[in-house]
Amino acid sequence: MPTDGLKQPQRFWAIVTTGIAIFMTVVDSSIANVALPTISADLNVDPSVSVWIVNAYQVAILLSLLPLASLGDIYGYRRVYLVGLVLFTLASLGCALSGSLPALVLSRVAQGMGGAGVMSVNVALVRFIHPSHRLGYGIGISAVVIASSAAAGPTIASAILAVLPWPWLFAVNVPIGVAAVAIGSYALPRTPRSGHAFDIVSTVLSAISFGALIALIHTIGRDGPPILIAAELAVTLIVGFQLCRRQVSMPSPLLPVDLLRIP
Repeated sequence: MPTDGLKQPQRFWAIVTTGIAIFMTVVDSSIANVALPTISADLNVDPSVSVWIVNAYQVAILLSLLPLASLGDIYGYRRVYLVGLVLFTLASLGCALSGSLPALVLSRVAQGMGGAGVMSVNVALVRFIHPSHRLGYGIGISAVVIASSAAAGPTIASAILAVLPWPWLFAVNVPIGVAAVAIGSYALPRTPRSGHAFDIVSTVLSAISFGALIALIHTIGRDGPPILIAAELAVTLIVGFQLCRRQVSMPSPLLPVDLLRIP
């Protein structure tokens, strides 16, 4: 088990794996935006409903991020990363083969959960890939890849749609994902496990509070009824407060609010 980073060439291949994985997961948060009119026409659905092809992926990531980070701490970051990458790859194939909007949205939910497995422990893995004196360098590489991926998503989507039908937006992930899993199985470091129990109560509180927040933003954006906005705001604040209060007393919190004490 590495104590101060990986040796070469394993470190190089671990960097390649994390770069590929985080690139795919970030790109897929925006790659479908450009294709929504095409997809809605092909699946014969209203364009206003097709926005859930994008929302499903982002909501799944938001709700899964904290629980999967906790699972990485318990069972090892490498395991959560690889399982997330496998799920993301399989869900990408499911997206490409989807013949209806519900099937596509469900596949995007699974894809988002897989993407959350990658995103939730990516920086934690960087800490074990690079020696401590090059940790800033490793985080910098990750930051550049994330920023580049977010900016490149629409351009990549347009390039693919110029020559291929929309299922290829997701199908291209499959061979890349298989290669990343194969390389990562060899290169990614095995990390210590915390051994603490998984906090199911905090997970439920987290899902409710973030879910209510998303619903609140959605309702406000659509000029929903004031009573519904008030109800969703109340759930967000009450459950969110209970989540934060619970985390303060936990030795291994799901949401480490105690970090806010550090200037």
